[in-house]
Amino acid sequence: MEQARRLWAALARVTVAFPPSGGVTVVVSPESWLCPPGWAGVVELDGAVLATVPEAGLAGRLHDALLGALDTDIDLSRLPGRLSVHDVLGPATLAYLDAADFAPSHRDTVVERLPPGHRDVRSLVASVDARDADESGMEEVASAVRVLREGRDVLAAAGYRPWLDTAAHLSVLVAAAHRGRGLARLVASAAVADALAEGLLPQWRARPEPSRRVARALGFRELGSQISLLLKP
Repeated sequence: MEQARRLWAALARVTVAFPPSGGVTVVVSPESWLCPPGWAGVVELDGAVLATVPEAGLAGRLHDALLGALDTDIDLSRLPGRLSVHDVLGPATLAYLDAADFAPSHRDTVVERLPPGHRDVRSLVASVDARDADESGMEEVASAVRVLREGRDVLAAAGYRPWLDTAAHLSVLVAAAHRGRGLARLVASAAVADALAEGLLPQWRARPEPSRRVARALGFRELGSQISLLLKP
Protein backbone atom coordinates (compact mmCIF):
# COMPACT_ATOMS: atom_id res chain seq x y z
CA MET A 1 0.00 0.00 0.00
CA GLU A 2 2.76 2.46 0.88
CA GLN A 3 4.56 1.78 -2.41
CA ALA A 4 1.32 2.33 -4.33
CA ARG A 5 0.63 5.59 -2.50
CA ARG A 6 4.11 6.91 -3.17
CA LEU A 7 3.81 5.92 -6.82
CA TRP A 8 0.57 7.81 -7.42
CA ALA A 9 1.74 10.84 -5.46
CA ALA A 10 4.79 11.00 -7.74
CA LEU A 11 2.58 10.62 -10.83
CA ALA A 12 0.69 13.76 -9.77
CA ARG A 13 3.81 15.66 -10.94
CA VAL A 14 3.66 18.20 -8.10
CA THR A 15 4.93 17.98 -4.55
CA VAL A 16 2.14 16.19 -2.67
CA ALA A 17 1.68 13.24 -0.32
CA PHE A 18 -1.14 10.74 -0.59
CA PRO A 19 -3.60 11.53 2.22
CA PRO A 20 -4.35 9.10 5.06
CA SER A 21 -7.46 6.92 5.00
CA GLY A 22 -10.60 9.06 4.87
CA GLY A 23 -8.76 12.07 3.49
CA VAL A 24 -9.17 13.97 0.20
CA THR A 25 -6.42 15.98 -1.48
CA VAL A 26 -6.99 17.87 -4.74
CA VAL A 27 -4.04 19.65 -6.34
CA VAL A 28 -3.60 21.71 -9.49
CA SER A 29 -1.23 19.96 -11.89
CA PRO A 30 -1.50 20.62 -15.64
CA GLU A 31 1.29 18.04 -16.21
CA SER A 32 -0.37 15.30 -14.13
CA TRP A 33 0.14 11.69 -15.18
CA LEU A 34 -2.99 10.56 -13.32
CA CYS A 35 -5.06 11.31 -16.43
CA PRO A 36 -4.89 12.54 -20.04
CA PRO A 37 -3.77 16.17 -20.54
CA GLY A 38 -6.53 18.64 -19.69
CA TRP A 39 -8.50 16.09 -17.64
CA ALA A 40 -9.01 15.62 -13.91
CA GLY A 41 -7.51 12.44 -12.46
CA VAL A 42 -8.77 10.71 -9.31
CA VAL A 43 -7.12 7.80 -7.50
CA GLU A 44 -8.56 6.10 -4.43
CA LEU A 45 -6.46 3.81 -2.25
CA ASP A 46 -7.68 2.34 1.03
CA GLY A 47 -10.40 4.95 1.50
CA ALA A 48 -8.18 7.96 0.72
CA VAL A 49 -8.35 10.05 -2.45
CA LEU A 50 -5.71 11.98 -4.37
CA ALA A 51 -6.89 14.02 -7.36
CA THR A 52 -5.38 16.43 -9.83
CA VAL A 53 -7.05 19.11 -11.97
CA PRO A 54 -5.55 21.05 -14.89
CA GLU A 55 -6.60 24.49 -13.59
CA ALA A 56 -7.39 26.05 -10.23
CA GLY A 57 -11.03 26.88 -11.06
CA LEU A 58 -11.92 23.17 -11.12
CA ALA A 59 -10.37 22.19 -7.79
CA GLY A 60 -13.19 23.29 -5.49
CA ARG A 61 -15.92 21.52 -7.47
CA LEU A 62 -14.04 18.26 -7.53
CA HIS A 63 -13.06 18.48 -3.87
CA ASP A 64 -16.69 19.02 -2.81
CA ALA A 65 -17.89 16.12 -4.97
CA LEU A 66 -15.26 13.83 -3.48
CA LEU A 67 -16.13 14.81 0.09
CA GLY A 68 -19.73 13.87 -0.69
CA ALA A 69 -18.60 10.53 -2.06
CA LEU A 70 -16.75 9.81 1.19
CA ASP A 71 -20.00 9.91 3.16
CA THR A 72 -20.51 6.28 2.10
CA ASP A 73 -18.27 3.53 0.76
CA ILE A 74 -16.29 5.08 -2.06
CA ASP A 75 -17.55 4.16 -5.51
CA LEU A 76 -15.87 6.28 -8.17
CA SER A 77 -18.46 5.17 -10.73
CA ARG A 78 -20.91 7.54 -9.00
CA LEU A 79 -18.57 10.51 -9.16
CA PRO A 80 -19.53 11.71 -12.69
CA GLY A 81 -23.13 12.04 -11.50
CA ARG A 82 -21.99 14.62 -8.92
CA LEU A 83 -20.24 16.77 -11.54
CA SER A 84 -20.78 18.28 -14.96
CA VAL A 85 -18.56 16.29 -17.31
CA HIS A 86 -17.88 16.01 -21.05
CA ASP A 87 -16.34 12.55 -20.90
CA VAL A 88 -15.20 9.82 -18.50
CA LEU A 89 -12.50 7.13 -18.60
CA GLY A 90 -13.00 4.35 -16.06
CA PRO A 91 -13.30 3.70 -13.26
CA ALA A 92 -10.83 0.83 -13.16
CA THR A 93 -9.68 -1.17 -10.18
CA LEU A 94 -6.06 -1.01 -9.02
CA ALA A 95 -4.54 -4.24 -7.75
CA TYR A 96 -1.06 -5.03 -6.49
CA LEU A 97 1.02 -7.92 -5.19
CA ASP A 98 4.44 -8.60 -3.74
CA ALA A 99 6.52 -11.74 -3.79
CA ALA A 100 4.78 -13.16 -0.72
CA ASP A 101 1.34 -12.79 -2.36
CA PHE A 102 2.32 -14.23 -5.74
CA ALA A 103 0.53 -17.46 -6.73
CA PRO A 104 2.26 -18.41 -9.99
CA SER A 105 0.40 -20.46 -12.56
CA HIS A 106 2.19 -23.63 -13.64
CA ARG A 107 1.37 -25.84 -16.59
CA ASP A 108 3.38 -28.00 -18.97
CA THR A 109 3.35 -25.23 -21.55
CA VAL A 110 6.26 -23.30 -23.03
CA VAL A 111 5.84 -19.58 -22.37
CA GLU A 112 8.12 -17.93 -24.90
CA ARG A 113 9.91 -14.62 -24.45
CA LEU A 114 9.82 -12.07 -27.30
CA PRO A 115 11.20 -8.53 -27.53
CA PRO A 116 8.68 -5.68 -27.21
CA GLY A 117 7.11 -4.71 -30.51
CA HIS A 118 7.78 -8.09 -32.09
CA ARG A 119 5.80 -8.57 -35.31
CA ASP A 120 3.98 -11.66 -33.94
CA VAL A 121 2.75 -9.63 -30.97
CA ARG A 122 1.68 -6.85 -33.32
CA SER A 123 -0.27 -9.43 -35.32
CA LEU A 124 -2.13 -10.49 -32.18
CA VAL A 125 -2.99 -6.87 -31.39
CA ALA A 126 -4.23 -6.32 -34.96
CA SER A 127 -6.46 -9.38 -34.75
CA VAL A 128 -8.63 -8.14 -31.87
CA ASP A 129 -11.23 -5.41 -31.55
CA ALA A 130 -9.72 -1.92 -31.28
CA ARG A 131 -11.30 -1.44 -27.85
CA ASP A 132 -9.75 -4.67 -26.56
CA ALA A 133 -6.38 -3.62 -27.95
CA ASP A 134 -6.58 -0.23 -26.24
CA GLU A 135 -7.77 -1.77 -22.97
CA SER A 136 -4.84 -4.19 -22.93
CA GLY A 137 -2.15 -1.53 -23.44
CA MET A 138 -0.07 -4.16 -25.22
CA GLU A 139 1.36 -1.65 -27.69
CA GLU A 140 2.90 0.30 -24.78
CA VAL A 141 4.79 -2.66 -23.28
CA ALA A 142 8.51 -1.98 -22.82
CA SER A 143 9.52 -5.26 -21.17
CA ALA A 144 10.06 -8.63 -22.76
CA VAL A 145 6.70 -10.03 -23.88
CA ARG A 146 5.70 -13.48 -22.64
CA VAL A 147 3.65 -15.37 -25.25
CA LEU A 148 1.90 -18.66 -25.93
CA ARG A 149 1.70 -19.95 -29.48
CA GLU A 150 -0.37 -22.38 -31.47
CA GLY A 151 1.78 -23.23 -34.45
CA ARG A 152 3.30 -19.92 -35.50
CA ASP A 153 0.43 -17.78 -34.21
CA VAL A 154 0.64 -15.97 -30.87
CA LEU A 155 -2.58 -16.65 -28.94
CA ALA A 156 -1.79 -14.81 -25.72
CA ALA A 157 0.75 -12.20 -24.65
CA ALA A 158 1.70 -10.35 -21.47
CA GLY A 159 4.31 -7.81 -20.50
CA TYR A 160 4.65 -4.60 -18.58
CA ARG A 161 5.66 -0.97 -18.75
CA PRO A 162 7.84 0.36 -15.89
CA TRP A 163 6.33 3.33 -14.09
CA LEU A 164 8.91 5.64 -12.47
CA ASP A 165 11.23 2.66 -11.88
CA THR A 166 8.80 1.62 -9.13
CA ALA A 167 5.88 -0.30 -10.60
CA ALA A 168 5.39 -2.75 -13.44
CA HIS A 169 2.11 -1.86 -15.14
CA LEU A 170 0.87 -5.17 -16.57
CA SER A 171 -0.67 -5.65 -20.01
CA VAL A 172 -2.35 -8.89 -21.09
CA LEU A 173 -4.08 -9.80 -24.34
CA VAL A 174 -5.60 -13.06 -25.61
CA ALA A 175 -6.93 -13.75 -29.10
CA ALA A 176 -10.73 -13.47 -29.06
CA ALA A 177 -11.36 -17.04 -30.20
CA HIS A 178 -9.14 -18.52 -27.47
CA ARG A 179 -10.40 -16.79 -24.34
CA GLY A 180 -11.65 -18.83 -21.41
CA ARG A 181 -8.82 -21.40 -21.68
CA GLY A 182 -6.63 -20.01 -18.90
CA LEU A 183 -4.07 -18.57 -21.32
CA ALA A 184 -4.16 -15.09 -19.80
CA ARG A 185 -3.21 -16.47 -16.41
CA LEU A 186 -0.25 -18.39 -17.85
CA VAL A 187 1.34 -15.49 -19.73
CA ALA A 188 0.54 -12.99 -16.97
CA SER A 189 2.17 -15.26 -14.40
CA ALA A 190 5.40 -15.27 -16.41
CA ALA A 191 5.31 -11.47 -16.82
CA VAL A 192 4.70 -10.95 -13.10
CA ALA A 193 7.65 -13.21 -12.27
CA ASP A 194 9.81 -11.09 -14.60
CA ALA A 195 8.67 -7.87 -12.87
CA LEU A 196 9.35 -9.22 -9.38
CA ALA A 197 12.80 -10.36 -10.49
CA GLU A 198 13.49 -6.74 -11.49
CA GLY A 199 12.43 -5.49 -8.06
CA LEU A 200 9.27 -3.79 -9.38
CA LEU A 201 5.80 -3.63 -7.82
CA PRO A 202 3.36 -5.41 -10.17
CA GLN A 203 0.28 -3.28 -10.86
CA TRP A 204 -2.91 -4.59 -12.50
CA ARG A 205 -5.45 -2.00 -13.64
CA ALA A 206 -8.68 -3.44 -15.03
CA ARG A 207 -12.36 -2.82 -15.62
CA PRO A 208 -13.74 -6.14 -17.00
CA GLU A 209 -14.47 -8.78 -14.39
CA PRO A 210 -12.68 -11.59 -16.32
CA SER A 211 -9.45 -9.58 -16.17
CA ARG A 212 -9.93 -8.94 -12.45
CA ARG A 213 -10.45 -12.67 -11.86
CA VAL A 214 -7.13 -13.46 -13.53
CA ALA A 215 -5.39 -10.93 -11.28
CA ARG A 216 -6.97 -12.34 -8.13
CA ALA A 217 -5.97 -15.88 -9.13
CA LEU A 218 -2.34 -14.74 -9.28
CA GLY A 219 -2.49 -13.17 -5.83
CA PHE A 220 -3.21 -9.55 -6.66
CA ARG A 221 -5.18 -7.62 -4.06
CA GLU A 222 -7.53 -4.84 -5.13
CA LEU A 223 -6.48 -1.82 -3.10
CA GLY A 224 -8.31 0.98 -4.87
CA SER A 225 -9.54 2.46 -8.13
CA GLN A 226 -8.91 5.21 -10.65
CA ILE A 227 -11.05 7.44 -12.85
CA SER A 228 -10.38 10.31 -15.28
CA LEU A 229 -12.92 13.08 -15.89
CA LEU A 230 -13.09 15.74 -18.58
CA LEU A 231 -14.86 18.44 -16.58
CA LYS A 232 -16.96 21.16 -18.16
CA PRO A 233 -15.67 24.70 -17.48
